[in-house]
Amino acid sequence: MTSEEILAQYGPRESMEYDVVVVGAGPGGLATAIRLKQLAAEKGKEISVVVLEKGSEPGAHILSGAVMDPRAITELFPNWKELGAPLNQPVTGDDILFLSETGAKRTPDFLVPRNLHNNGCYVVALGYVVKWMAEQAEALGVEIFPGFAAAEVLYDDKGAVRGVATGNMGVGKDGEPTEAFQLGMELLGKYTVFGEGARGHLGKRLIAKYRLDAGKDPQSYAIGVKELWEIDPAKAKPGLVVHTAGWPMQDDAFGGGFLYHLEGNKVTLGFVIGLDYKNPWLSPFEEMQRWKTHPSIRAHIEGGKRIGYGARAINNGTPQALPKTVFPGGALIGCDAGYLNAARIKGSHAAIKSGMLCAEAAFDAVTNGRAADELSAYPEAFEKSWLKEELDQTRNFKLWFKKGTMVGTVMTGIEQWLMPKLGIASPPWTLHGTTPDNATLKPAADCEKIVYPKPDGKLTFDRLSSVFISSTNHEENQPAHLTLKDNSVPVNINLSKFAGPESRYCPAGVYEFVKNPDDTERLQINAQNCVHCKTCDIKDPTQNIVWVTPEGGGGPNYAGM
Repeated sequence: MTSEEILAQYGPRESMEYDVVVVGAGPGGLATAIRLKQLAAEKGKEISVVVLEKGSEPGAHILSGAVMDPRAITELFPNWKELGAPLNQPVTGDDILFLSETGAKRTPDFLVPRNLHNNGCYVVALGYVVKWMAEQAEALGVEIFPGFAAAEVLYDDKGAVRGVATGNMGVGKDGEPTEAFQLGMELLGKYTVFGEGARGHLGKRLIAKYRLDAGKDPQSYAIGVKELWEIDPAKAKPGLVVHTAGWPMQDDAFGGGFLYHLEGNKVTLGFVIGLDYKNPWLSPFEEMQRWKTHPSIRAHIEGGKRIGYGARAINNGTPQALPKTVFPGGALIGCDAGYLNAARIKGSHAAIKSGMLCAEAAFDAVTNGRAADELSAYPEAFEKSWLKEELDQTRNFKLWFKKGTMVGTVMTGIEQWLMPKLGIASPPWTLHGTTPDNATLKPAADCEKIVYPKPDGKLTFDRLSSVFISSTNHEENQPAHLTLKDNSVPVNINLSKFAGPESRYCPAGVYEFVKNPDDTERLQINAQNCVHCKTCDIKDPTQNIVWVTPEGGGGPNYAGM
């Protein structure tokens, strides 16, 4: 049965009404909800706010480096230290390394560009920060519904967003309701705020429906593959931040590594690769495993134990690609819009600030009796904010690296080191991107095949053992949430022209080509493995793969990530 047929037979859905509905309990969504309640308390007003979270609990789907700039959270909670926010480990040092295959050159401190200065920042597990923010939100009266995935945007008869519907539960693989069937609910609001993270599946639809990206550069993305290690206390350097460029990346691909020492003998490390890479033989997961074997990285973790794994697509965050963030009845915040600062390798502060700006606009609108119009005060406030100024300063970073590692390195030095010393805050020129990430692959026959070493099970690992420690799980008897527009495309185009890149760009082993009895091949989708990174939705050459939300509560259950 189709969703429409199920609704016709089992409907109508129950509905709940709020002043503001927030989709996504990440830092941006929770900041929106918190700021709304703070303003209500300050002004002596009542405002009802609900937050929907597809993960089993707030933080379960949160994956980030993370070095956190506390500027935004300090604006939201000036007394966050007294309230017990888990920003426990200040940054104590920065190492910027340029790697060759076996060696490394450290950038002298006086040459570190502005965007990589981390003085005053904290090494955090963002999942724990989000969990703490959720506790603060609930204490202020915000309702949070974890395990409820917003699956559909609801519109009124004038085309304005009026809320969202959660997905149905208990639908079998065949699309038919099972004995455990439960119809989804409608959460209706005067305004609905979308904070689903990078490539949000509802945000993607809203951008298309309202043409929010008209006249903008195509948004570009990267994939971050991350691990959490427990290391020998003798090797612990709490607060040390390491970033690497160079090996194992080739010059036609953009990528780099990060390694951060947390408190408690923990190290979080990972590798980020721009999804505009050209060689279809490249595997972001394997590149990350290979990067760990470099002596400069191995020295930190060898002899330790890997205790966490995850992956997530991230925005590259240029203002040139930022869509219009408001539409009738709603708004986009955080990485759902694309506010991340790729040059600083930071997004949580941007998500929090954008959520606060949106909340202030929504509060004024609701308390003045408005509903379902455009919150124009939100983008207007962004234009006057420190976040806009910060993003403008780094707007060319990723685009320079599209021209090659050497060009990117030199121009970053000019824009982020030399110009500030000359009193020039923002570069006087602006670069533009024109090609979406899915359109950059070359035919496999035109590229050098990359042969990756086998994992040793101690320092390097395979995908399936990695997915296991992400605690990823989905209800098995449900329709696959990774769908194909045309079932013939994976073999006829992706496999024949690009050697099946989905079997390599997916960091969770979801996609594999298998032989049929007649010796032909087909694409097998192992949706149970999906860690909700959204890479397939972004990188698939013909945009034939469409990621839709699975049952609420499914996916990874990250801890300390």
